[in-house]
Amino acid sequence: MKKIDLSTLDFLRDIKKNNYREWFQKNRQRYLDAKADYESFVQEIINEISRFDPILKGLEASSCTYRINRDIRFSEDKTLYKTHFGAFIVKGGKKNGDRFAGYYIHVEPGNNSMVAGGAYLPPAQWLYAIRQKIDEQGDLLENIMNNKAFKEYFGQLDGEKLKGVPKGYGRDHKYIELLRMKSFIVSSAIKDSDLTTGKGFDFIVKASREIKPLNDFLNDY
Repeated sequence: MKKIDLSTLDFLRDIKKNNYREWFQKNRQRYLDAKADYESFVQEIINEISRFDPILKGLEASSCTYRINRDIRFSEDKTLYKTHFGAFIVKGGKKNGDRFAGYYIHVEPGNNSMVAGGAYLPPAQWLYAIRQKIDEQGDLLENIMNNKAFKEYFGQLDGEKLKGVPKGYGRDHKYIELLRMKSFIVSSAIKDSDLTTGKGFDFIVKASREIKPLNDFLNDY
C-alpha cells in the first residue's frame, strides 16, 4: 500500500488513551491489522528507495520495524506501549542502526508523523571516523547541507552537540560546529491527511532521495 489506512491512525489514537495491557489484548487484532498496514507502507517505500540506493534491495520491512512495546526498565515513564509506529531502513535492518546511517519512517497521529534520516548518536569509533572525514572533507558535507532541495525538505542538520570541542580540534577550526555534533540527523513533518493519500508516500520517497547523499557521507568510514 502507498498510503496509511485511517484505521491505523485510529488504533494509534486509541492506544494513547488506553495504554494498558488489558485493552491491548482485547484489541490485539486491531494492532496486528495496523502493524500489517504500516509494514506494507514501509515495504513500498523500501522498494522505491532501493531504486536509488540499491544496497537496500531485498530488505524486508519487518526487519526494519520497531516493536510497539516500550522498554520501561530504566524509564520513569512506565507506559507500556508506544503510540506510534517506527521503522529504520538501513542495510541489514534496524539491528544495524548503530553501524550505518539510514532512513526513518515515523507514523503518529496528530500530524506528528515524519520522514527522517542520518545517524543518531553514532558509537565512539564511528563518530571518530565521521569527525576525521569532516576535518578532511567538511566542504562535502557543507555542499550536501546547502543543496537547495535538501534545505527545502529539512532546513538544516540537527542533533545533539558537545558544549566544548572534541579532543584534538581547536575552537578556530573551519568546521568546528560540525565537529561538535554528536548526532547527524534531518527530519521533515508529514500531515495525517497526506499520509492517508498518496501525497505522503511521494513526499517520503522524494525526501529520502535528498537524505541519501548525507547517508553516503556518514557511511563512508
